[in-house]
Amino acid sequence: MTPGRIVEQDGAAASYSLPADHPAWLTRAVGMNNLATGMQYIGLMALVEDQIVDCFRRGGGVPYSAFPRFQAVMAEDSGAVHDATLIDVTLPLVPGLIDRLKQGIDVADVGCGSGHAANLMAEAFPRSQFAGFDFSDDGIAAARLEAERKGLANARFGKRDAAHLGETGRFDFITTFDAVHDQARPDLVLAGIAEALRPGGVYLCVETSASSKLAENLDHPLGPFLYTVSCMHCMTVFPCQRRNGTRHDVGRTDRT
Repeated sequence: MTPGRIVEQDGAAASYSLPADHPAWLTRAVGMNNLATGMQYIGLMALVEDQIVDCFRRGGGVPYSAFPRFQAVMAEDSGAVHDATLIDVTLPLVPGLIDRLKQGIDVADVGCGSGHAANLMAEAFPRSQFAGFDFSDDGIAAARLEAERKGLANARFGKRDAAHLGETGRFDFITTFDAVHDQARPDLVLAGIAEALRPGGVYLCVETSASSKLAENLDHPLGPFLYTVSCMHCMTVFPCQRRNGTRHDVGRTDRT
């Protein structure tokens, strides 16, 4: 931690100190700004290092199942963001949406992960009905458990391949939170979302704050980390998902 400049050392006095502003970025007290939460991905990426190297040599990809705890870490990471911004910051960006949610509309969260975003909205807007869809059994189980714990009768969750929603004119409002870039077939996902919306419906897509152009990410403070996660997880699961005709759904991920 000292070479990493987290802890400072006074060589002459042979003493160590922790500046007050350093732990502020490494505790749950700072909510979504807690860097320690995201750094858990580094250990997960290390577990598949040899498999990634083999993919570069032989082709193919590493399946989503090779990343234990990924769903849990993702839920913790995205949950902090949703707690801090979803109801009071993100949703009000859509003109008139808050009033519609208060009055009562049908909502779907595609790639809902552990369902925290859908449950937060269901709790805040009891007159609306919320559905969460995800391909992960663990995610759906966690979503249902949270809804039950909160006593939410207006939230339901089902296992669904995001590329094959199979809904027509069913929802007034559909959300995806940092999930589209994880799709093996994002074209089919977006087409399915458009098909599932009623006339006048709204689609809210939230994605990582980064560019698709390398040159525009050179000064990104988390650029090296984002590209590492992209290489070691996001991109390598694509071949497996395309081959199996499925995809991995998560609440949030960082990538470029």
